[in-house]
Amino acid sequence: MHKFVFYLAYPIIWLFSKLPFRILYIISDLMYLLFFYVIGYRKKVVLDNLRLVYPDKEKKELIEIQKRFFSHFADSLIEGIKAITISKQSLKKRYTYKNIELIDGLYKDGKSVILVSSHYANWEWVIGLTLHTKIDFYGSYTKIQNKNFENLIKDSRSKYGMKCVKSSEIIKGIVTNVKQQKQGLYLLISDQSPQVQRNQYWAKFLNVNVPIFTGAEMISKKFDFAVVNMNTTKIKRGYYESNFELITDTPKELAKNTITNTYLRLTEEHIYKQPSFYLWSHKRFKHRDKAPK
Repeated sequence: MHKFVFYLAYPIIWLFSKLPFRILYIISDLMYLLFFYVIGYRKKVVLDNLRLVYPDKEKKELIEIQKRFFSHFADSLIEGIKAITISKQSLKKRYTYKNIELIDGLYKDGKSVILVSSHYANWEWVIGLTLHTKIDFYGSYTKIQNKNFENLIKDSRSKYGMKCVKSSEIIKGIVTNVKQQKQGLYLLISDQSPQVQRNQYWAKFLNVNVPIFTGAEMISKKFDFAVVNMNTTKIKRGYYESNFELITDTPKELAKNTITNTYLRLTEEHIYKQPSFYLWSHKRFKHRDKAPK
């Protein structure tokens, strides 16, 4: 059944991906109207999240952010599909990197790097980072039930050299690379909501006390990897620029949770500048009432 669904859907997805951007963004505008005014897809989740983060804003202001979010969300879906067939030339033109020399410098110094980022602006087109640097680039992905669609996603993300690793196997892959003395750049999008566990780290993120992923800090300290934050800005429709900022290249010298807290503050600052481009539709704050007393 999974194969049947895939082979039925794949030609449509591929042809859709081949459409020119001007047509895709017309479709995106129609999707926005459908999501916001007809289906009402996760409108309540988005508005509830915005109320938690901006308790002092009037409802009118929050709805304006909500509308801009859904407009961008439709663009993100379109751009994710476009990633399947986007050319090198188009990717290099539309997704640029402000200071790639930071990554190159760490690579020349013999360092491996944990690249922390968030679900902001456009994270699918980061597949083109390999076109700008020599260091091996690894991105984790979550296993999905339909193996054919999983392979499609992997092929799309790896076509320009990014190495896709299952989230459950990323540590194993790092250990193997360290043993073989292979440097790597490992992308960890760390703003998701982890399962609540005992002795978990909790911190304020966007004005809400939530459980926090500390995997990036744990890996960096264990293997002495540098940690770099990547924030992406939407320049205009279909154009993005990512900026790199060194958190540390001496992780073992820092106090516990310093790396994690620095990542949170940098991410918050970026979101507050242009809140519409953050992924408000996921339930980032669902565990806020479960914090230890």
